[in-house]
Amino acid sequence: MLRLNRSLVVLQLICCSVLASCAGQDPAEEQVRQDVVQAVRDFIDVRGLEELRELKSDLGDSWEPIDEYFVIYKGRRDTYLVEFTRRCYEISDNRRIVPDVRRSTNTVSARFDTIRGCRIARIFALTDAEVTELENIGESPGSRN
Repeated sequence: MLRLNRSLVVLQLICCSVLASCAGQDPAEEQVRQDVVQAVRDFIDVRGLEELRELKSDLGDSWEPIDEYFVIYKGRRDTYLVEFTRRCYEISDNRRIVPDVRRSTNTVSARFDTIRGCRIARIFALTDAEVTELENIGESPGSRN
Protein backbone atom coordinates (compact mmCIF):
# COMPACT_ATOMS: atom_id res chain seq x y z
CA MET A 1 0.00 0.00 0.00
CA LEU A 2 2.82 2.40 0.89
CA ARG A 3 4.54 1.60 -2.39
CA LEU A 4 1.36 2.42 -4.33
CA ASN A 5 1.04 5.80 -2.55
CA ARG A 6 4.63 6.69 -3.45
CA SER A 7 3.95 5.80 -7.08
CA LEU A 8 0.87 8.03 -7.10
CA VAL A 9 2.81 10.93 -5.59
CA VAL A 10 5.56 10.55 -8.21
CA LEU A 11 2.95 10.38 -10.98
CA GLN A 12 1.24 13.52 -9.66
CA LEU A 13 4.55 15.39 -9.54
CA ILE A 14 5.33 14.39 -13.12
CA CYS A 15 1.89 15.51 -14.29
CA CYS A 16 2.23 18.85 -12.50
CA SER A 17 5.64 19.54 -14.05
CA VAL A 18 4.37 18.65 -17.54
CA LEU A 19 1.36 20.92 -17.12
CA ALA A 20 3.53 23.75 -15.81
CA SER A 21 5.87 23.53 -18.78
CA CYS A 22 2.94 23.51 -21.22
CA ALA A 23 1.38 26.51 -19.50
CA GLY A 24 4.51 28.55 -20.21
CA GLN A 25 4.19 28.16 -23.99
CA ASP A 26 2.51 31.03 -25.78
CA PRO A 27 0.33 29.86 -28.72
CA ALA A 28 0.80 33.21 -30.48
CA GLU A 29 4.60 32.89 -30.22
CA GLU A 30 4.46 29.36 -31.65
CA GLN A 31 2.35 30.64 -34.56
CA VAL A 32 4.96 33.32 -35.30
CA ARG A 33 7.67 30.63 -35.34
CA GLN A 34 5.67 28.51 -37.75
CA ASP A 35 5.05 31.57 -39.95
CA VAL A 36 8.79 32.32 -40.11
CA VAL A 37 9.60 28.71 -41.05
CA GLN A 38 6.96 28.79 -43.79
CA ALA A 39 8.20 32.20 -45.01
CA VAL A 40 11.76 30.87 -45.37
CA ARG A 41 10.54 27.76 -47.22
CA ASP A 42 8.46 29.96 -49.54
CA PHE A 43 11.53 32.16 -50.08
CA ILE A 44 13.53 29.10 -51.13
CA ASP A 45 10.83 28.05 -53.60
CA VAL A 46 10.11 31.50 -55.06
CA ARG A 47 13.78 32.42 -55.46
CA GLY A 48 14.66 28.99 -56.80
CA LEU A 49 17.72 28.83 -54.56
CA GLU A 50 20.46 26.48 -55.70
CA GLU A 51 20.77 23.51 -53.35
CA LEU A 52 24.34 22.44 -52.68
CA ARG A 53 25.72 19.15 -51.42
CA GLU A 54 28.41 20.87 -49.34
CA LEU A 55 30.08 24.15 -48.54
CA LYS A 56 33.70 25.11 -47.89
CA SER A 57 34.38 25.83 -44.25
CA ASP A 58 37.10 27.65 -42.34
CA LEU A 59 37.89 28.39 -38.70
CA GLY A 60 36.62 31.98 -39.01
CA ASP A 61 33.16 31.00 -40.24
CA SER A 62 30.11 32.14 -38.30
CA TRP A 63 26.35 31.95 -38.47
CA GLU A 64 23.26 33.91 -37.56
CA PRO A 65 20.06 32.11 -36.62
CA ILE A 66 16.84 32.90 -38.47
CA ASP A 67 14.90 30.53 -36.26
CA GLU A 68 15.37 27.01 -34.84
CA TYR A 69 15.27 25.42 -38.32
CA PHE A 70 17.44 27.81 -40.38
CA VAL A 71 20.74 29.68 -40.04
CA ILE A 72 22.66 32.00 -42.35
CA TYR A 73 26.17 30.52 -42.54
CA LYS A 74 28.82 33.14 -43.28
CA GLY A 75 32.02 31.80 -44.74
CA ARG A 76 35.15 33.65 -45.76
CA ARG A 77 33.92 34.33 -49.30
CA ASP A 78 30.37 33.01 -49.58
CA THR A 79 27.16 32.96 -47.58
CA TYR A 80 24.71 30.06 -47.32
CA LEU A 81 21.30 29.22 -45.97
CA VAL A 82 21.45 26.04 -43.87
CA GLU A 83 18.32 24.07 -42.95
CA PHE A 84 18.32 21.50 -40.14
CA THR A 85 16.44 18.20 -40.17
CA ARG A 86 14.78 19.07 -36.84
CA ARG A 87 14.22 22.05 -34.59
CA CYS A 88 17.70 22.95 -33.31
CA TYR A 89 17.54 24.56 -29.89
CA GLU A 90 21.33 24.33 -29.55
CA ILE A 91 21.99 27.18 -32.02
CA SER A 92 20.90 29.92 -29.63
CA ASP A 93 23.74 29.50 -27.13
CA ASN A 94 26.79 29.96 -29.38
CA ARG A 95 27.71 32.08 -32.43
CA ARG A 96 30.95 30.36 -33.41
CA ILE A 97 30.47 27.42 -35.72
CA VAL A 98 32.39 24.23 -35.20
CA PRO A 99 30.62 21.31 -36.90
CA ASP A 100 30.95 18.36 -34.58
CA VAL A 101 30.46 15.71 -37.28
CA ARG A 102 32.34 16.07 -40.56
CA ARG A 103 33.01 13.78 -43.46
CA SER A 104 35.87 16.01 -44.58
CA THR A 105 38.16 18.53 -42.88
CA ASN A 106 37.31 21.68 -44.86
CA THR A 107 33.73 21.04 -45.94
CA VAL A 108 30.32 20.87 -44.31
CA SER A 109 28.02 18.39 -46.07
CA ALA A 110 24.24 18.27 -46.15
CA ARG A 111 22.64 15.06 -44.81
CA PHE A 112 25.89 13.91 -43.15
CA ASP A 113 27.38 16.68 -41.01
CA THR A 114 26.01 18.47 -37.97
CA ILE A 115 26.26 21.92 -36.44
CA ARG A 116 26.03 21.89 -32.64
CA GLY A 117 24.60 18.37 -32.82
CA CYS A 118 21.87 19.26 -35.33
CA ARG A 119 21.98 17.37 -38.61
CA ILE A 120 22.02 19.55 -41.72
CA ALA A 121 19.19 18.75 -44.14
CA ARG A 122 19.93 21.19 -46.96
CA ILE A 123 22.40 23.93 -47.93
CA PHE A 124 21.63 26.80 -50.33
CA ALA A 125 23.94 29.40 -51.88
CA LEU A 126 22.91 33.02 -51.18
CA THR A 127 23.62 36.40 -52.74
CA ASP A 128 24.08 39.53 -50.60
CA ALA A 129 20.57 40.72 -51.52
CA GLU A 130 19.07 37.38 -50.49
CA VAL A 131 20.94 37.51 -47.16
CA THR A 132 19.48 40.96 -46.44
CA GLU A 133 15.99 39.76 -47.30
CA LEU A 134 16.30 36.66 -45.11
CA GLU A 135 17.60 38.69 -42.17
CA ASN A 136 14.36 40.70 -42.29
CA ILE A 137 11.97 37.75 -42.51
CA GLY A 138 9.50 37.88 -39.67
CA GLU A 139 10.13 41.57 -38.97
CA SER A 140 7.29 44.01 -39.36
CA PRO A 141 8.01 47.24 -41.23
CA GLY A 142 9.73 49.73 -38.94
CA SER A 143 10.41 47.21 -36.16
CA ARG A 144 14.20 47.67 -36.41
CA ASN A 145 14.16 51.44 -35.84
